[in-house]
Formats: sequence, C-alpha cells, structure tokens
Amino acid sequence: MTVMTSQAVRIDQHGGPEELKLVEVQVGEPGPGQIRIRHKAIGLNFIDVYQRSGLYPMSMPLQLGMEASGIVEAVGEGVTHLQPGDRAAYASQPPGSYCEVRVMPAKCVCRLPDAISFETGAAMMLKGLTAQYLLRRVQPQGGLLPGDFVLFHAAAGGVGLIACQWAKALGLQLIGTAGSDEKCALAKANGAAFVINYTTEDFVARVKEITGGQGVKVVYDSVGKDTFERSLDCLRPFGLMASFGNASGPVPPVAPGLLAAKGSLYLTRQTLFSHITTRETTQEMADDLFGMVTSGKIVIRIDQRFALADVAEAHRTLEARKTTGCTILTL
Repeated sequence: MTVMTSQAVRIDQHGGPEELKLVEVQVGEPGPGQIRIRHKAIGLNFIDVYQRSGLYPMSMPLQLGMEASGIVEAVGEGVTHLQPGDRAAYASQPPGSYCEVRVMPAKCVCRLPDAISFETGAAMMLKGLTAQYLLRRVQPQGGLLPGDFVLFHAAAGGVGLIACQWAKALGLQLIGTAGSDEKCALAKANGAAFVINYTTEDFVARVKEITGGQGVKVVYDSVGKDTFERSLDCLRPFGLMASFGNASGPVPPVAPGLLAAKGSLYLTRQTLFSHITTRETTQEMADDLFGMVTSGKIVIRIDQRFALADVAEAHRTLEARKTTGCTILTL
C-alpha cells in the first residue's frame, strides 16, 4: 500500500485564525467509493470560518476546507465516473481540502472541463453550485420569471457576483446590497439591475421604491443576524426568505406569527450539502454551472490569492469583509 505525506492545514480546537496550523499528514490509497486527488488550487469560503470558530461545531482535530481542484491520482473500487489523470474539481463533505493531497469520497467530485482552469475550478465550485441551487432550485411560489425582482445581500462576494451574472442571464432584476460604493459598482458591473449601499441607504425603503411598493418575490441572505428581520420587510405577500449563511452571526429564533403578520411569508434555511447528496444531482448541477462558465455568461472573479502557508491571513481578510469575488489558496 502506498503511503505518502502531504502538507495540510489543521486545527486542534475551535478559535481564531491563530488556531490554523500547517502540519504534515500521511495519505494512503483510496478505498471503495473514494479517490486520491493532488490539488492544484483550493477555494476559501465562509463555511471554513464557521467550522474553525465553532459556530458549526466539529470533531477535533479538523482538517479544514470544502472546495478544490486538481488531478485524480488513484480511484477506489466502484468509482466509474473518474479515472487517474482526470482534471477534477469539487465542493464536498467532509472538510479537508486545505492540503496538497487527500483521499476523499468520489461522489461529489466532477471532471473539470478543459476550458476551465484549475484556479477557476477551485474558486467556483462551492460558490457557483450555491448560486445554482438558489436561483434554479430554491424558488418562491409561482417560480421566478423574467422581469421578477429578487434581493441578494452581499452581492459583491464570491456567491453574489456569480448570482448577479446568473440572474441577468435568466432575465431577473436582481437588487444587490453591499457595504461600500466600490462593492456596489462591482455588483452592478456584474449584472445587478439595481444596487444598494446598506451603510448609507435604508435598503428596505430603496427596495420598496425600486419595486413600486410591491416588494420582491425572494430574498437570498447569507449575512444573517444583521439583515434578517428587515429583509422580511422587503418581501411581497407570500414571498420567500431564503437564508443560506451567517456572516454577521446566527439569526435569533423567529416566531412563526411574524411571518403571518408580514404577509404569510415562506422561510427556508438552505445549505448546498442538502442538494448534492447524490452523484447524479451533483453532476446535473455542475453541468449547469460549467455550461454557464464555458459559454461566457458567467465569469469567475478571483480577486485574492494566498499561499497555503498564509491561510490565517486569508481567514482574517475574509472575516474583515475586505474581500470581493472569490479567494483561493495556492500551492
């Protein structure tokens, strides 16, 4: 049995970025349903911060990271959709992508089209598949039709910029919020129909103004505590509040009566990993994403690059809201 070593980023307890340690780990052969992959680039996501801090409690020690691209080195028994030498990319449980080489479940790993670079592949999978399921699978009553208004918070972030472009391609009028004029301009340049700087404008009042007092069909919110309740006020009757993150902290408990009072609203808390439980669904969603990227309808912006050894700095930058677009770790 082949055993090799790999540099990997691990934490031994929940805490701040200082807990991130570069260590050497042993990597063996893939078992049934597994592959061994040598990474070319690694994606950085807010879920990594939640797992590191303990907002999402995890067993220790923990090798972080949910997304990467690379070359398949070996496949285990029963794996038929990948073979050694394939270019591949993934967003997948369990965590562990912050490393050079790993053995992992093959189910959520997809062949990466030749037209998409390793860096783009590492940057786009978790965020792109998130945008895909939100706009294509998490829909309000009656679905989303060309011309419909949707509100998307953190529109200049990694998921947000992909969603702006995807919404435009679908003919939706996406209203994007961001925390600076520069970020608002970036969202607008990437397809947002309207932008709101929530630090200088009342986003509820602006949404009502933009929609002629009607409100939006759906709010997509990864910010959490700071935007949640006021986002409900942006919805039209029977609108959908789709929460999918907690960048500002977890949302406090919500009384169901509040949803009635604000127009018989729908509320859902989504996560990508509910959508990619089977290989077939993962591949279907990835094919949709790959098609949008290779057609040029979506351009993946990588605005920050950090060496794997500088991962603590990368986490600090992400948590300080100093990033736009996607961030990757390089090897």
